[in-house]
Parts: sequence; structure tokens; C-alpha cells
Amino acid sequence: MPPAMLLPYRPVFGQPVLRRLLPGLATSALGDGLALVAVTWLALQLAPDGQRGTWTAFAVAAYTLPGAAGTVLLGRWLGGRSGAQLAGWDATVRAAALGAIPVAHLAGVLDVGLYVALLAVSSLLHPWGSAGRFTLVAELLPQRHHLAANALLGVFGQAATIVGPPLAGLLIAWVGAVWVIAVDAASFAVLAASYRLVVRDRDAAAVRDRAAPAGAGPSRRSGFRIIARDRSLLGLLSLSFAFFFLFGPFYVAMPVHVTDDLRASAGTLAAYYTAFGVGSLLGGLLTGHLRGRPLRTTLAGVVALFGAALLPLGLGAPVVLSLPAFALAGLVWAPYQPTATALFQRRAGTVDLPRVLAVNGAVTVLAVPLGTMLGGPATALLGARPTLLACAVAILALGLVAATAAARPGPAAQNTDRTGPADPHDQPGPRTTGPHDQHDQPGPPARVDAPDRVRPGAP
Repeated sequence: MPPAMLLPYRPVFGQPVLRRLLPGLATSALGDGLALVAVTWLALQLAPDGQRGTWTAFAVAAYTLPGAAGTVLLGRWLGGRSGAQLAGWDATVRAAALGAIPVAHLAGVLDVGLYVALLAVSSLLHPWGSAGRFTLVAELLPQRHHLAANALLGVFGQAATIVGPPLAGLLIAWVGAVWVIAVDAASFAVLAASYRLVVRDRDAAAVRDRAAPAGAGPSRRSGFRIIARDRSLLGLLSLSFAFFFLFGPFYVAMPVHVTDDLRASAGTLAAYYTAFGVGSLLGGLLTGHLRGRPLRTTLAGVVALFGAALLPLGLGAPVVLSLPAFALAGLVWAPYQPTATALFQRRAGTVDLPRVLAVNGAVTVLAVPLGTMLGGPATALLGARPTLLACAVAILALGLVAATAAARPGPAAQNTDRTGPADPHDQPGPRTTGPHDQHDQPGPPARVDAPDRVRPGAP
């Protein structure tokens, strides 16, 4: 890899705590890549005859959706915790719950109901764990390096979706799906130990000292209230929900299009997904080079370009054209989450950031399955290719609307949300989300920054 490609990521590798955490994060990402195949395969093996489709759907849902409930139910207890605590607790819960699956198998008590229940427990803290990782980034790095750090964490996941599934297939054939789940559990145990050993008490104390000045405590508001009272955050969350929701039907229409319209094999479908994964990996590596660009304009451009890249599929282009177009879609998809997270990190400071990011994670987790549920009747009514075309056009239109909003002068669309370069005062430290009322947070009102500074929460 050319050294210039890694230039934006050098400050991330140079941060001592993050540098020591990266191996654990990469290991757990690989475990999740293995789980993409193992979770569904074990459900198929455990489910009774005639109910395999139903229980497989339950297993997939249980591995993701309970986190949305955990965001709502556990916010009172988890909202004020540090990023390292949240991420470490999530890794511990996932390791314990997933590790209980092979233990139950050895004890001879594992059935499909217990399996789905353990998957649900494993995902309960997942939005909080994701929020914790990116909160830790905000706690440890200046704003100008947030985008690169977010992108690097995303690259681990993108690489795992390429390497993990074929490796899982080999391991399932060799030792069985239940032991691939055990490997996934072990990967999260490694991550939990990394947080425990790397982010020691003195590191956590230093982070807390920077993140919360004397007399300032975490807001008592929920993440939903914080977002609802900030037009910028509400608009960002709405864009993310709509983007992921509109992509959801692709998971239904795409396989039907390959089999019925193209008359192709499962290998062709795999080639599309592999092309998308390779494109997203390259896009993730390039994301760090987008710093200095207005974040909202970047997000709008990503959405519009993604919709445009999907048009060849909806228009019935031959595979020789639609396959590279799908790879291009993966490339432009990759910057979305790191950029959106950087905006959240900028608008919501480290005091309220865990609550805000947990809500964002819960909402986006719900968006894709809701869109996928729409894809079933849409494909049955319209056909696979028209459904793909409708989604592509809708996503393109969404991007154009977002671009118009980003270009419009006003409090929610100022191009002051750049990622860098920053001034000498751009350091990790105390920032608060606004606007606050007098009872939301103890302490004196926030000072008024200079006009050329981005004050999180400022209109």
C-alpha cells in the first residue's frame, strides 16, 4: 500500500491508547465477519424441519435488533459512562453470551430457542459499545483526526466482510458452525481484555478529566431529547434513517434479480457482493483523505453518488457493466458512516456523545430491516428490477435534497463543519451539546466562542 494512502491515519496509530486497542478491534471485526455465515448456518441446523426460514430470520434479527431496545431501556444507567467502559462492557456481554452457545452445545441442551435467546443477549449493548468506541475516539483525538479514526475502524469491518465469510465456510466444513460461533466469542473476549488491560484506570481518569471539567456532569436528557432539540442532529439522523431504509429492499430484490432476471447462479450473486466489499474497503481507505471538506456536503454527495451507481442494476444493464457499478457503489458507500459519526462527534461533545451515538446506532439498526421488510411486497408487486430502479432513484433524489439543504444558507447548513485543519486550540476535551436549558447540566453557561470557531450545539 502506498505510504501516501496511510498519511491521514498516522495520528491515529500514534495515539498510545488507540494503537494498543487496534489489534483487539481488528480481531473482533474478524469474528463478526465469521458470524455473517455462522449465525444463519447454525440456525438452519438447529431449526425443526419446515421452520428453517422462520428461525433463521429470528436468529438474524436477534443478532442485531435487541440493541435498539437496549438503547431505550438502559440509557438511564449507561448514558454517563466513559467510552472505554461502554465498549468494554459490550465486548464482555457479547463474549459471555456467544460463549454460552458452544457450552450449551457441549452440555446437550442447545436448541433453536435457547440459541436465539443467547444471540439476543449478545446484541443488547451493541449500540452502546459502538457509541463507546467513537466516544473514545473523541476523547483521545482532536477533531481534525476524528474522520480518519472513524474510517480506520470502519476499514476493519469492511475487510472482515471480505475475508470472514469464505473463512467461515472453511471452518464450518472442518469443525462445524457452533465452533465458529465459539471463535467469534473468543474474538470479543480478546477485545474485552484489550479494554481492561489497555485503558487502565489512570488512562480512564485522564480521559474523564479532559472530557468533563469540574462542576460539569452528564446531561440528564435522553439521547432522543438531545437530538430532537438540535435541528442539525435531527436532520442528520433523518438522513441516515432514510438512506439505510431505502437500501433495505436491495437485500430482497437483488437475489431475485440475479436468479429470475439475469438467469444467473449463486456465484454471480456472490461476485456482486464481493465487488461491493472490495469497493467499500478501498473507499474506507480513501475516507481519511476527505478531511478538510464540508461534512454535510460530503454526506449528500455520498448518498447521491450511491443512488447513481445503483441505476445500472435497476435499468437492466448486463453484468459486465452492472458489476463494476456495484463496486463503485461500495466505494462511495464507505465514507458515509465515518463522516456521519464525525458530525455527531462535532455537534455533540464527549459529555452527551454516548447517548447521541447510541440513539443513532439504534435507529440505523432498525432502518435496514424495515426497508428489507418493504422489499418483499415491493418485489412481489413490481418485480425485482423495477424495485431496484425505484430504490436507486429514491436514494439519488434523497442525496439531491440533502445537497440542496447543505448548500442553503442557514443555521443547520453552515459549512463550518469541516474536519480540519484545525486551529491550535483544537484538542480533545470538554464540549457540551446544545442548546441546553438551565436545568440540563450543572455549572455556568457555556462561553461564547469566536465567530470562526465551531461551537458544538451552536445554531
